[in-house]
Amino acid sequence: MVQSAPSRLARLQTDYDALTAQELLQVMTQQEFPGRIAVVSSFGAESAILLHLLAQVDPTVPVLFLNTGKLFGETMRYRDRLQESLGLTDIRAIGPHPADRDRLDPDGVLWSRNPDSCCDFRKTVPLSRALEGFDAWITGRKRFQTQERADMAPIEQVKDKFRINPLSGWTQQDLDAYMKDHRLPAHPLVRDGYLSIGCMACTSKVEPGEDPRAGRWRGQEKDECGIHLETFSDGGGI
Repeated sequence: MVQSAPSRLARLQTDYDALTAQELLQVMTQQEFPGRIAVVSSFGAESAILLHLLAQVDPTVPVLFLNTGKLFGETMRYRDRLQESLGLTDIRAIGPHPADRDRLDPDGVLWSRNPDSCCDFRKTVPLSRALEGFDAWITGRKRFQTQERADMAPIEQVKDKFRINPLSGWTQQDLDAYMKDHRLPAHPLVRDGYLSIGCMACTSKVEPGEDPRAGRWRGQEKDECGIHLETFSDGGGI
């Protein structure tokens, strides 16, 4: 008998919420969703940690990389460096449809007028399309990053898909220690004060004592691009 999504979510949470990050990745990719799960990575400030854990479990799991067309050159080079050093075999660059870009942002500065709309067609809609062939996806989100993330569970459900957050309970100290212990290369912009790295126009340096994501959409009432909101776009209504 096939379990309904809510019933399966309850079972997954009961069985696996207490696992370590690597154990959770192992079970999700090899047992619960083999061939039907992907990692979504921005190749940002702390992305090397989740990708390193994944590479130890199964380097062939697809990694979906949102190339918005507005990223730092350093991010593109960091992606290539991590793919080579970690041995990841299936990194898929996804981005906005050319027709959407021509219709919605012909001058390329929609981010300055309506950042929510810009994030929607450059990130949320492309990711929704890319995830159509998967039952679950893995993120690198942590509870300490924002108030909205403070209560997230290691395993969640968003519409008809399961969202796995292996690093949900990690602290900044845990992240720093893992990077050091495994000698992982940091994103080159981290040393310049960029602690959460997205598109160029909407990312700024973080000052000492600020929230790690304070540099994202600075000065606006926005700290999520939209791909992790419960109102996850289905690709329509642009």
